[in-house]
Amino acid sequence: MMDFSGTAILVVGDVMLDRYLAGEVARISPEAPVPVVRLARRWSVPGGAGNVARNLSRLGVDARLAGLVGDDAEGRALREAVSGEGIGDGLTVSRDRSTTSKTRVLGQGQQLLRLDEERVAPLSARELPPLRESIARLLPGCGAVIISDYDKGVFRRGEDGTDLCAEVTAMARDMGIPVLVDPKGEDWSRYRGAACVTPNMAEFRQVCGLPPGARPDAGKRRALAEELCRKFGFARLLLTRGPRGMILYIPGEEPQCIRAAVREVADVSGAGDTVIAALAACVAGGLAWHESAVVANAAAGVAVGKAGTAPVSLAELNEALRQGMDNPKLYALPALRDKLEEWRRNGERIVFTNGCFDLLHPGHVSLLRQAAALGDRLVVGLNADASVRRLKGPARPIQNEMSRALLLAAFQAVDAVVLFGEDTPERLIHAVCPDVLVKGSDYRVENVVGADFVLGRGGEVHLVDLVDGCSTTGLVRRMQPARAPQDASAAPPHE
Repeated sequence: MMDFSGTAILVVGDVMLDRYLAGEVARISPEAPVPVVRLARRWSVPGGAGNVARNLSRLGVDARLAGLVGDDAEGRALREAVSGEGIGDGLTVSRDRSTTSKTRVLGQGQQLLRLDEERVAPLSARELPPLRESIARLLPGCGAVIISDYDKGVFRRGEDGTDLCAEVTAMARDMGIPVLVDPKGEDWSRYRGAACVTPNMAEFRQVCGLPPGARPDAGKRRALAEELCRKFGFARLLLTRGPRGMILYIPGEEPQCIRAAVREVADVSGAGDTVIAALAACVAGGLAWHESAVVANAAAGVAVGKAGTAPVSLAELNEALRQGMDNPKLYALPALRDKLEEWRRNGERIVFTNGCFDLLHPGHVSLLRQAAALGDRLVVGLNADASVRRLKGPARPIQNEMSRALLLAAFQAVDAVVLFGEDTPERLIHAVCPDVLVKGSDYRVENVVGADFVLGRGGEVHLVDLVDGCSTTGLVRRMQPARAPQDASAAPPHE
C-alpha cells in the first residue's frame, strides 16, 4: 500500500483557476444554432500547476505551490481553493497581470465550450523577486520539485535574460532535490539538468521537429529521446502515450515499457498532471524510477476514467495497484509491501530468491522447492527484460518478463513474484527485508548480493544444492542449429 505521509513536494509553475458551469441541454437557441444550457451548478478548483499540487495533496503529500495570481476576484477565489485543498500557499499577488482562468460550460456532463482569460508574458521586474522568495521559503525539506509549465509566462525568459526555471533547478540541485518537468513548447533548454521530463506524444513530436501525427518506430523514438537527454542534460525521459502506456528512457539503457491500464476513458484532461504528481510522490518517497512510473501509469488510468480535471485519491491509487496485476501472485513493489506486512502480522517467515528464470528447467524447480522449505512464504525477484539483456546479451531473454512471471507464479511453492529493473536485487532485498535469503551453491555467502543486509538484521543466508547439467544457457546452446563441418583443407594446421 502506498503511503506518502511525511513527503513534501514543491510545485512551481503557471497556476490558474478552473471554473465549471454545468447544467442540462433541452433545446437549441432560436437566436443562433447553439445549445441552450440551463445552469444547475457551478464550482471552481485550482488548475494548471494548482491541479498538480491538488493531486499531490489528495495522495497525502505535503504539497507546496509557488506561482502568480492577479489582484482580482479570480485570484482570491484561487487562493481560497488552494487553501481548501490543504496546499501550502506560496502564491504571489501580481499587479501586472490578471489571474489566468478557464471557464468550461458543460451540458449533460459533456464540455460544450471553454473560455480562457489570460495574459501571456514573461515575469516582470516586480513579479520575479517575491516569487523567488516564496520558492526559497518552501523548498527546504522537499523530496522533489515539479516544474509545471503551461507556457503562460512564469518560465518564459525575460528580456534581460532572467530564467526562473534554471534558477529553481540550480537551487534544488544544490540541496540534492530531483527536479521533474512537465514540458511545453519547442524550447526545452530552460529545463536543462532536470532529473526527468514527462512529455506526451504530441509534445515529444513538437520538440523533435516531427510533423503532427507522425509515428516514429521504436528505434527512432529511442534515438530521439536519448538525443534530447544528451542535448539538455536530462537524466531520463518518461514518454506518455495515452492508451499505449509509457516508455521510460535512460541514456545508455534499454527503454522500459509500461502497459496502459485498460479503462473506459471519460476525459483525458488533467491526466498529465496526475502522472507527474504520482511520479514525483513515489520518487520523493524512495521508490526507483521504473517502479514510480508504474505507479504513475496506474494513477493515469484512474484519472482518465473521471469527468473533468479530477485528482486521484490515495485510496483510488492503491485500489488500482491492487487490481492492476494479471495474476494474484504478481505484485508491484508497493502492493507487495502491503502483503508482506500481512504475512508478518501472521508470524510467517519470509524467504527471498531471485534470478532471470528464462527457460524453466529442473534446476529452477529444485531451487524453488528448497527455498520454499526454508520458510512460510517464498518471494521471487525476477529480472525485468532490460536487466536480462544487460546481463545476458541482446539475444536474451527468450521469453518476455510477463511470460516468465506467469510461469513462476504457477508454482505452488511460490507466493509472490516481483520484477526489478536493476542489474542486482540489492534495492529489492532492502525493500522486502526477508528472513531468509537463498542462492545456489555455486555462490559463496560473502558474494551473495544482499547477504550483509540480511545477516545484519538477524536473518539467514542459505546456499541450496544445484542440479548438475541444468542451465538456461546450456538449453539455448543445444537449441541452436549445429554448425556445418568445415572443409579439412581450410582448417589451420594446429586444429
